[in-house]
Amino acid sequence: MNKNYDFHFTVPQDIEFGPGSLGKLPEFLKKNKSEHVFLISDHGLEAIGLVKKVEDIIKDAGIRVNSYLDVKPNPSVVIVEEAERAFKESGATSIIALGGGSPMDVAKAVGVLAVYGGKITEYEGAHLVPGPIIPIIAIPTTAGTGSEVTAFSVITDEARNYKLTVFSYELLPKYAILDPELIETAPAHIAAACGIDALIHAMEAYVSTIATPFSDAMAEKAIELIGANIRRFVANRKDREAACAMMTGSNFAGIAFAWARTGNVHAMSHPVSAFFGVPHGVANAILLPTIVEYNAIADHGKYERIYNYISEEREAVKNFRPGMLVDAIRKLNKDLGIPSGLSQAGVTEDKIPQMAQDAMKSGNIAVNPRSSTIDDIIDLYHRAM
Repeated sequence: MNKNYDFHFTVPQDIEFGPGSLGKLPEFLKKNKSEHVFLISDHGLEAIGLVKKVEDIIKDAGIRVNSYLDVKPNPSVVIVEEAERAFKESGATSIIALGGGSPMDVAKAVGVLAVYGGKITEYEGAHLVPGPIIPIIAIPTTAGTGSEVTAFSVITDEARNYKLTVFSYELLPKYAILDPELIETAPAHIAAACGIDALIHAMEAYVSTIATPFSDAMAEKAIELIGANIRRFVANRKDREAACAMMTGSNFAGIAFAWARTGNVHAMSHPVSAFFGVPHGVANAILLPTIVEYNAIADHGKYERIYNYISEEREAVKNFRPGMLVDAIRKLNKDLGIPSGLSQAGVTEDKIPQMAQDAMKSGNIAVNPRSSTIDDIIDLYHRAM
């Protein structure tokens, strides 16, 4: 068993979980001494009334609020710059990020630029944020990204067709409110893409070369919770038990990969999204069986545990083979309506060499359980087509 017994971790955030916990938002604002907040979200959540609901809670507590709602999936450098200008003009002193990973990525980037200036591209890479950023309260509305507990902001630089990553533990939101009621209105395809993304966070963290007993504990519980509930949740988002399990699993997966990182799946999916606009969770899910098959020869016994959590078989199997996990993932993708190959998602082979070059820039390649050259990445893209 590959274990890293030389490690450290912190879980610095104040996290509130439970149905109806959104109503406790004023308590967090008062803890943070927030008298004027800046809400970052999107027009989709505005359309279903969730933005107004949060704004009303804030206003009823006697706190001023300004909102920026132009966040889009795979948010760009331009969106970050627009949101930063709006934040500065508002005069707010803290940020609320409401939504999935995109609003949270933008909120983290705005939190950096509002304090230290410059462009977000200047902070690309690891540990380039000089110190604390604007305080963020994260309110996830999907069970998928785990961004409320991660130290990453992923922003698309459209000038390069490249998804850059800012990695710093300064990016961790100060508070998080996890209310399962907020994910019960998600369309099935969103629930599926976000849910499988959370599962992959946990799986990649679990087999990472820098995994520790701490990250393993969070990852394994996340895989257990998501594996047992993702089909139920996608089938019926009003299933409260499944919603609670998915939101908890997503959170635990986020904590796991905040400390153990991910692997080739995430390294390769970011270029797919940057070049072709494929939703992040969908790109991850399509790539997953190919990467799991590739990594099989580096398995330290964790594949069997993963299989037992995600398989529809409810009893531990005998004579496990890694191919059984690959088959179980393909079956899960099919059940969730995920395309079986990249070509079905609109990806074309002519961009593979460029995507492979960008994938190799990711730090996640270095912690993948099986080492990879650029030729390996090119081959994996072709296999996943």
